[in-house]
Amino acid sequence: MASLKSIKKRIVSVKNTRQITKAMKMVSAAKLRRAQESVVAARPYAKKISEVLQTLTSGFKDDQNPLMEVRDVKKLLLVVISSDRGLCGGFNTNLCKAGERFVKEHSSQYEQIKVLSIGRKGYDYFKSRCEIYSNSSLAKPSYQGAITLAQGVIDGYVAGEYDKVILLYNSFRTVMSQDITFQQLLPIETEESEITEINHGGLIFEPSPEELLAEILPKNIEVQIFKAMLESVAGEHGARMTAMDSASKNASEMIGKLTLQYNRARQAAITTELMEIISGSESIKG
Repeated sequence: MASLKSIKKRIVSVKNTRQITKAMKMVSAAKLRRAQESVVAARPYAKKISEVLQTLTSGFKDDQNPLMEVRDVKKLLLVVISSDRGLCGGFNTNLCKAGERFVKEHSSQYEQIKVLSIGRKGYDYFKSRCEIYSNSSLAKPSYQGAITLAQGVIDGYVAGEYDKVILLYNSFRTVMSQDITFQQLLPIETEESEITEINHGGLIFEPSPEELLAEILPKNIEVQIFKAMLESVAGEHGARMTAMDSASKNASEMIGKLTLQYNRARQAAITTELMEIISGSESIKG
């Protein structure tokens, strides 16, 4: 049986750990509120710009803009958005495993698959499994950072470094759950429509639809990447808050078990001492 001193030391250690997990839960809860507000504000804009883009692209041919050009896909770029820090349950593990499965399932379909990692955890996972195209941090997501990333992706696509771009991220659903999402960024997907290039559904554009399209296509890539970054950050804080809450509850249960073990060991030690005293007293009398 463990000594009283070692049990008491373990109880103190677990209590200190519980204080840390409770503090991390509170910090994540505060950050989650702000991140959730950002996601809720970004979603309508991202949805509307996609709708406007679908209206503009109806009637246009794929070869009228390089970002709409549909090629024979031989090289694929997988953009993976993970977190920079851990202690958030299966948030990063589930995402990275989904990305790895995607790569394995499509390895025979494409000649080359590269990974553009946004977030340190994704880079650490894929650096020994796939060819890394580039890596960047997700410590403080900003729209300016999304612009830089989007421009790099667009330049590589136009230069022919890859023929298709897929975005992989955790979409925030609730505090306790996130949806692993695959989204095609390039080439821009257009819906079949009866709207012609001439009338575009009766809408009048100023400037021309061609000029608007040239501006909105890159803007859409920027917005979709930025939205995915916000979704990932909100999901990370939600996952960490849930994980730290579970860790705090487990620590409380462990403290209860260790306290019971300590009391039993203490009682056994007291009983042993009493028996020794009584035995000594009886031997003196005898």
